[in-house]
Amino acid sequence: MTDLLPQLDAAANAAGAYADAARTVVKSRVTKGGKIDRRAIDREQHIVHGLAWVATYAETLREVRDWACALTEAGKFGEAERLLAKLLASEYCAQLAGGLPMTQVEIVRPGDFGLAPISVSIEITQEEKTRLAALLREGRGRATFEETNLDSDSEMIRDQFRKFADVEVVPYAHGWHMRDELIPLEIIQQMGELGVFGLTIPEEFGGAGLGKTAMCVVSEELSRGYIGVGSLGTRSEIAAELILTGGTEEQKAHWLPRIASAEILPTAVFTEPNTGSDLGSLRTRAVLDGEDYVVTGNKTWITHAARADVMTLLVRTDPATDNFSGLSMLLAEKPRGDDAEPFPAQGMTGGEIEVLGYRGMKEYEIGFDGFRVGQANLLGGVEGQGFKQLMATFESARIQTAARAVGVAQCALELGLQYALERKQFGVEIFEFPRVSNKLVMMAAEIMASRQITYFAARRKDSGKRCDVEAGMAKLLAARVAWAAADNALQIHGGNGFALEYPISRVLCDARILNIFEGAGEIQAQVIGRRLLEEGAN
Repeated sequence: MTDLLPQLDAAANAAGAYADAARTVVKSRVTKGGKIDRRAIDREQHIVHGLAWVATYAETLREVRDWACALTEAGKFGEAERLLAKLLASEYCAQLAGGLPMTQVEIVRPGDFGLAPISVSIEITQEEKTRLAALLREGRGRATFEETNLDSDSEMIRDQFRKFADVEVVPYAHGWHMRDELIPLEIIQQMGELGVFGLTIPEEFGGAGLGKTAMCVVSEELSRGYIGVGSLGTRSEIAAELILTGGTEEQKAHWLPRIASAEILPTAVFTEPNTGSDLGSLRTRAVLDGEDYVVTGNKTWITHAARADVMTLLVRTDPATDNFSGLSMLLAEKPRGDDAEPFPAQGMTGGEIEVLGYRGMKEYEIGFDGFRVGQANLLGGVEGQGFKQLMATFESARIQTAARAVGVAQCALELGLQYALERKQFGVEIFEFPRVSNKLVMMAAEIMASRQITYFAARRKDSGKRCDVEAGMAKLLAARVAWAAADNALQIHGGNGFALEYPISRVLCDARILNIFEGAGEIQAQVIGRRLLEEGAN
């Protein structure tokens, strides 16, 4: 495979050229009077979203190439890494040329843009896939991250949280799911002691002062154990970033140390019935009455709401507006509830939304009627900044969601591999059948690739660069990879995968939400496509 690096470079360049050509075509169809026409974007949604996917593949191939080059320079580009890179590049080049699946029923092809297929192809043989399967077997699935090109501190963090997940989470996760239980407070306390909730909070406010790359490593390993545990840190990450970027000095000093230590648990209260991603139409209102805001309205799909101590609550403080300009963010304190009495607060009611998966924190709908929040808890102290403040958190939230998806995908791979090695048919392990092992090696290749683009987005964020497109791409791809890994791992289990007693049934349900929250796949593609068209991002 001495010629693999030039092949990876050629594949990345060809994909990039395809994305550039597609952008030119799409831009010509959605531009009116020199400006992007929103109605045209909606009308041409298939190719706008197709552009987002093509560009995501191009970026992914670049990151896989750069990963391969960095490992080669370090003398760490071993046989497993070479085969993973070759398989990924072979498959993604073939999809770019013949048809890229945005979903199972929506394919974008070069002809949709009026373009010829890319001419670069990388051939991989069944013998090479079989060899990769053998290497995967030797590493029990860990070959996808043994060489991640992370620094030694990040690798040490990974080891610490991998051990924590294996001991404290994995043995109990399926029981929590089956009983629809909240994650025990003892686990949350241990996570607090390990610094999960203050990971990216500056040291001056009691945090670890680490970057988003470390956040990805921790989120990935915890989510490999159970997505509910991996997602606990998301609540604190969003709240902390809102306060860091939009809060007053007094608010930072008051709230951040308490979030970092897990003294308080936050939750994000943004979504409303019938609004979805259209936050500009948000209706929950907050009216100033003396020194308090009085909140009235309804929220839904609020994660970990009962147990939370503080809500980052998005409200409309200017009733004369019907867009983003009248929105404000409140740091709304509430007493901690439980299953018996989820919302023991005056002016606040609600109940649980029963869900297929993602159960460890539970989902709730909430009604506010005369709920009071002190004026001093207006984030930043100025009304009308809520949407701007929220937008400042989207990059981090989507990077973390991509990391959670990578962890869920890794869990699916390890469960599928374990079952394939234990289950025998016709006198042999089913792992020996190519239709089984081929599924596993493709899972491994896509997990490796989604991990690289996620780390890329995190590094950009850590360096202070804008990364909304890169974060969106990471989330878009990793969510699809997690669902594909869970679906194929369940298929390897056969009928047993459909039995609730097998953990893969839980992982399938957990994986499905990843393409919905933090921006549904369609919304994510719309945002990426529009940004590519407006700014010519690459």
